[in-house]
Amino acid sequence: MLVFAAPTGVRSMDDSFSTRALTRLTFGPKPGEAEVLRRTGLPRWLDEQLSPADGQDEACQRSLDACRLRIKYGAGDGWTAVEEMRPLASLTKPIDDLWPLSDGKKPFAGPERQFPRLEVTAATLIRAVHSRWQLREVLVDFWHNHFNVNAGEQAVAAALPSYDRDVIRRHALGNFREFLEAVGGSGAMLVYLNNRSSRAGSANENYARELFELHGLGRDAYLNALYNKWREVPGAQAGNPAGYIDQDVYEAARAFTGWAVEDGAGLGGEQRLPATGRFVYVESWHDNYQKRVLGREFDPFQAPMDDGKRVLSLVADHPATALHLCRKLCARLLSDDPPDSLVKAAAQVWTENRRKPDQIRRVVRAIALSREFADSQASKVKRPLELVASFARATAVDFTATNGLIGELDGSGQRLFGCPPPTGYPDRNEAWLGAAAIRRRWTLLLGLAENWWKTGPLDTGLPFPGPVTAQEATDGWQRALHGAAPDPAVTQAILIGMKLDPAATLTPGAKDGDAKLRRLAAYVAMAPRFQAR
Repeated sequence: MLVFAAPTGVRSMDDSFSTRALTRLTFGPKPGEAEVLRRTGLPRWLDEQLSPADGQDEACQRSLDACRLRIKYGAGDGWTAVEEMRPLASLTKPIDDLWPLSDGKKPFAGPERQFPRLEVTAATLIRAVHSRWQLREVLVDFWHNHFNVNAGEQAVAAALPSYDRDVIRRHALGNFREFLEAVGGSGAMLVYLNNRSSRAGSANENYARELFELHGLGRDAYLNALYNKWREVPGAQAGNPAGYIDQDVYEAARAFTGWAVEDGAGLGGEQRLPATGRFVYVESWHDNYQKRVLGREFDPFQAPMDDGKRVLSLVADHPATALHLCRKLCARLLSDDPPDSLVKAAAQVWTENRRKPDQIRRVVRAIALSREFADSQASKVKRPLELVASFARATAVDFTATNGLIGELDGSGQRLFGCPPPTGYPDRNEAWLGAAAIRRRWTLLLGLAENWWKTGPLDTGLPFPGPVTAQEATDGWQRALHGAAPDPAVTQAILIGMKLDPAATLTPGAKDGDAKLRRLAAYVAMAPRFQAR
């Protein structure tokens, strides 16, 4: 039961830290979870969270099974009209079953082609609220943004359930080198960054460039403004270049020629690839001649896929990759500009464990147990997904995802799996603090509190078993949502804004009482203390 304790003055450091830790390592604490973490201890909690077992998340699975999304469209050329509520059936389907949706010549209505994106979006919201394995969900969100693909393109939408299930979720806590290969060979990424069309003699540079700039070494390691030839890059002639230049990108693009998708493309004569959406290596499309990447010579005519795999290993093992990825992880879990001491310490753990199957898990654990993590204060603005999930969790809403909520989230600036540039959505505060963005954030909270989109009613009888005064309710919501003693200034501002007498009685279960109690929850969530993590 969600019950608010009476205010006790200054909270202990342990209580404060437990709340802050859960706000960063989960999508927000549920009632009572901070106390459980305080008793259990962070190391033990991390050990459990970093070893998730899907078979032990029955409640979340029930929510996924119960979810239904509306799909509606009129009759067209080759299809009949449809209006129905559908389960999230695509989540478990192999890419072969969904790939026909990518074929523009086949008769599918537009909503059918985009429905897999809606299903993965709904599942993401449900897992963010209900999953027992919250830290994995936080990291899945991180990696989806790091390895961004835009499912607005119909072929990427068809590949998205497989990409989410078999690539991002499978490797989110694993080994980064293995992760890179899974991403590079995924239908979603091969389509999104055009590598499926890369051929010997006309190599497409898109994937290779983002592999260096975004997925691996990072922009700080791009040294083309300083050096024009590979030999000039410090350390290159010894095989350990300080960074990369355009020549590395061009050569790496050649290494990935022939990495393609079974999309029905012609192979010459009457031969064609199957149309399954699965990865395929086409030897005749590969540039087999010698190459040089990051100061390393590649002999000609290597075994199938060896050129590309070697590039992935060079990228994964480069010191700049360790720093780039660890800085991003620290920025996600601490602040926009995390301490250099923590980034370097995490990078050392990253490098020491680069051959371990649980490399990422070890790095995240080291960050979460660091002194810098313990000492840091709330400074990150929650992005819309985090805002929705944290409010639903804190208020114990029996949440489900709906078309209406997904539409509102799309308009909030964080259209899940629909970010056009490969950079993904920004993870810095200034990107989410414009006047229009803040107004959309407030709309999300008010809509959730008042159940505009049928995502689940907020049961005011859980926190308030009996009548309360308006001031008691406002203070109670602050303790629940802010994880701290009430701020009198916040209480006063909300009561004045709602024109409520502090002594006015609000009765849960009564129409007027419920309406005011729910709106109070939304307004408390609009306060800066809830907007930050």
